[in-house]
Amino acid sequence: MKNYLSIIRICALILLIGFTGSCSKVNKKDVEEEVPMKEVSAEDILGNPDYLAMSYGGYRYADHGIEPSIGQLKEDMKLLAAMGIKMLRTYKVHMPQAINLLKAISELKQEDPNFEMYVMLGAWIDCKNAWTDQDPIHNEESEANEAQILVTAHLANKYPDIVKVIAVGNEAMVKWAATYYVEPWIILKWVNHLQELKQEGKLPKDLWITSSDNFASWGGGGDEYHVEDLNKLIKAVDFISMHTYPMHDTHYQPEFWQKPFAKEGMSDLEKIDALMLRAKEYAILQYGNVKTYMDSLGVNKPIHIGETGWASVSTGHYGPKGSRASDEYKEALYYHHMRDWTNEAGLSCFYFEGFDEPWKGGENLGNSEKHFGLFTVDGKAKYVIWDMVDKGIFKGLTRNGNPITKTFNGDKEALMKSVEVPPTSEENAGRKQE
Repeated sequence: MKNYLSIIRICALILLIGFTGSCSKVNKKDVEEEVPMKEVSAEDILGNPDYLAMSYGGYRYADHGIEPSIGQLKEDMKLLAAMGIKMLRTYKVHMPQAINLLKAISELKQEDPNFEMYVMLGAWIDCKNAWTDQDPIHNEESEANEAQILVTAHLANKYPDIVKVIAVGNEAMVKWAATYYVEPWIILKWVNHLQELKQEGKLPKDLWITSSDNFASWGGGGDEYHVEDLNKLIKAVDFISMHTYPMHDTHYQPEFWQKPFAKEGMSDLEKIDALMLRAKEYAILQYGNVKTYMDSLGVNKPIHIGETGWASVSTGHYGPKGSRASDEYKEALYYHHMRDWTNEAGLSCFYFEGFDEPWKGGENLGNSEKHFGLFTVDGKAKYVIWDMVDKGIFKGLTRNGNPITKTFNGDKEALMKSVEVPPTSEENAGRKQE
């Protein structure tokens, strides 16, 4: 039932954006519009450190049904632009946020011709029976997928100066996404469809098409992912958008983190600094695994980091009783390490994410999924960007009407009291025996 409701919602959104077309079948004529010339292309943006990238969700309430207003979206765009962010990633078009975001950016550009913000527009892809009480069928697709592609294609034509990339699916092939993942042929089908529209002049010729997925799904994991349809997909996309999350692996692959990482005489802070360098190296290793697999196919295409991040709070797997990974100090180190590496390597990094989103992660306020933002919901800048507050970058800007201030009232000593050294293998073994 949920999939059918999604179809109805998407059809309503199509009417909202003034598009007449069928939700039951994607017709190439439906997305044909005159495509104006654009000055900046995806090729110009991706891998360019002058166009820093960020994953974006603007939901501010525990109720995901409360949509951010155009005004609130503009607030966020001004904050991100002040940080040097010029490329955003969205995830779905069956909710109004993505459409309203494009409207907000368009209005900001009209208000200020120098305002720059571009978008990698996501089309959400599910398998049949995803998110229902029925067993998911991973080798069949949701009826709603077709409408997702229809809307993203239309929006790419409606806002060619803003939409530079379409991403087909979000972690839609990785097998741990057990409630909704699809087999690679489904992603390949829609990537090929969009590439055909480009070839026929029915989408902007310099619009890039990809899928944004876990490193394992791109061949960097086990042999179960190394299938012919994935190989075809790698050849079909314009670039690979891969995800890497060392923070999650502090729980799911603890053997990596429990190796001795401290030298004799190191302070706790030095131990943490060394561990966060290891986190960066771990992300680079996963990138390397994807590149090695791509190279084995004789393919040479850009690989960009479609998603990575580090939570500042956790009362679960990554908190004091778990891997002790989550706090604002480690988040700051990881952010800067990833920016430094990707900028130097000529990669884009769609860092996850700009703002905390309280609708994620269930009712537990300490769930890490709620705390990946660089800003809190009410506009407090986390430690990672305290220096920007000091420089006055956010002067005159607000979030939810609040001026931008620092978490912990800017007291670093108070912040550092929340920072713990992750357990060694010996400590972890002792904790398991308790």
